[in-house]
Amino acid sequence: MANTATQDLQNEILTTVRKSQESVIDAIKTWVETVQSLTPKVPAVDLPFAGQLPKPEEVVASAYDFAEQLLASQRRFAEEVLKATGSLMPGTEDSAR
Repeated sequence: MANTATQDLQNEILTTVRKSQESVIDAIKTWVETVQSLTPKVPAVDLPFAGQLPKPEEVVASAYDFAEQLLASQRRFAEEVLKATGSLMPGTEDSAR
């Protein structure tokens, strides 16, 4: 039961976060439309080496890929710590010795 309650709470939090993210995206889109309608068109400027810079989407994807790998590594570490110290927990077979 506690596991279900925890999962329900996590789902509620995720739903709330997603809704607030959607609201922020909508606000940003409205802001961009307003700024575009108020500002004059600026001619494109060719900057040296600009083609070698990563695209914003690539930077975001790379950062999240790294964070994902880091989180997975931390999870494996925490699981190994639990395995290594498991015999110290009351009620485990090794702790009775």
